[in-house]
Parts: sequence; C-alpha cells; structure tokens
Amino acid sequence: MISNKSIILAVLLMTIVAGSVCAEDVKEVVVASAKELKGVKAKKITWKKDGAKMVRIPWISSYSKFGDPNLEPFYMDTTEVTVGQFKKFLKSSGYEPKDPIDWAKLYEHSPTDAHPMIYVSWDDATAYAKWAGKRLPTEAEWGFAARGGLVGKEFPWGDYEAVTRDYANYKGMGGRDKWNKTTAPVGSFEPNGYGLYDMSGNVWEWCQDWYDSNHDSRVLRGGSWYVVTFGLRVACRNVSLPAYSAGLGFRYVSGSK
Repeated sequence: MISNKSIILAVLLMTIVAGSVCAEDVKEVVVASAKELKGVKAKKITWKKDGAKMVRIPWISSYSKFGDPNLEPFYMDTTEVTVGQFKKFLKSSGYEPKDPIDWAKLYEHSPTDAHPMIYVSWDDATAYAKWAGKRLPTEAEWGFAARGGLVGKEFPWGDYEAVTRDYANYKGMGGRDKWNKTTAPVGSFEPNGYGLYDMSGNVWEWCQDWYDSNHDSRVLRGGSWYVVTFGLRVACRNVSLPAYSAGLGFRYVSGSK
C-alpha cells in the first residue's frame, strides 16, 4: 500500500518538474549576433543590440532531389523598427543620414517612440542593419513570413476584407483602426500566424531586392496607413529609388542566408 507520505512526495516532485519546464518556456533568449543563432531553436528571441523581439520563421529554402524540404529557419522582427529604436541607433552609432531627417515632419505621422520609424531611405535602413548585426529581408522571405503559415490567401489573415480593421492600419477609420492621418503604434493590431504585427498596413517596408533587372529601384512590401485595401494584399509590390524615404519603414531578419 502506498503511504500518504509517498503520495505527497510524488506530488511535490511533479510540481518541481512542472515548474522547471515552465521556467524554461518563459526564459528570455537574448542573441547578440547571427553567429550566436546557430543551435538556437527558441520560437522567440530578443536581439541584444536594439532590444527587438523576433520570432522564428520556418523557411523552406529548397528541396532535395528526392523532394525532401531543406528547412533553414530565420528570425524576423515582430514589429517594424520604432522611432525610439532608430534614435538609439543614431545616438550610439554616430551615423548621419545623407538627407537630414525632418523630425517635425516625421512627428506629424509617427508622433511617439512607439510608432514606426519613417522617412528612412534604403541606405539608412541598411546602415541600421549593419549596426544591429541583422539584415533586411529578401522579398521572398518577407512574402513567406507575411502569410503566417497560410497558403494562397489574399491577406496575412486570410481572404476576408470584413476583418481588415482588426489587422491593419490603412486609409480611413473604423473598428480597431483609430488612426486616420498617422501611423499606429507598432503592435496595435492582431498578429499573423507567425506572431508578426503590421505585415499589412502602417508603413511600406524596405526589402533587400532590386525591383527589376534595371537595378535602379528597391522593393517595398506591406502597404501603408495611406493606402486602400488593394495595397494590403500579400502579393502587392511597391517600388522606390533607394534614396527616397517619405513614409517608408523597415524591419529585419537574421539567420538562414
């Protein structure tokens, strides 16, 4: 017969083990470089340099001759780079944009440190990437991540325009979209299936790629606060000269490539 003392001891051991598992689940994984990512399998990490929260994206880079997927995950910032993060970059790096930032104009559309950084050229975005030890996503990576695991859907949340106001800040107002002529603080809407916020709306986001073979313009993805729903589709592409910056933002990735 099992004694009450044995039962109590077993319960205590189970509680300790469960507590250890929970502690491991919530433990923050802080990463300082792409090199440190090797061997990291956490679903969420914090990037040390800029404090950005990042999530693991299960990227299939290619297939073997037998049809087996080659899985090379990468991590992506959960939100667009904020005004506050960009200020930290400027102060600690000494970087000076070729065209000085008009802060008064910027604050008209991104009024706090929690709003997305805008008026950033492609060169400015790559300078931040070098400082942080990350990189801009390729267009293919951006598109894959934006879908959040969904296949063939029009928007990051599916095909239903009726729920767009829950997921995106875009032209006009209604539902959760309380902003009209400004960006929204990052993370104000529902995330997609991978835990990424504002993959549609808020600000256009720079990608690594050239738009076409002319190699004079770079790709932008994701739509903005001033576009209609057509511009929020995952497949929608925009283009800009690298030196242009009005209303443009960015987020970063690390790993895989």
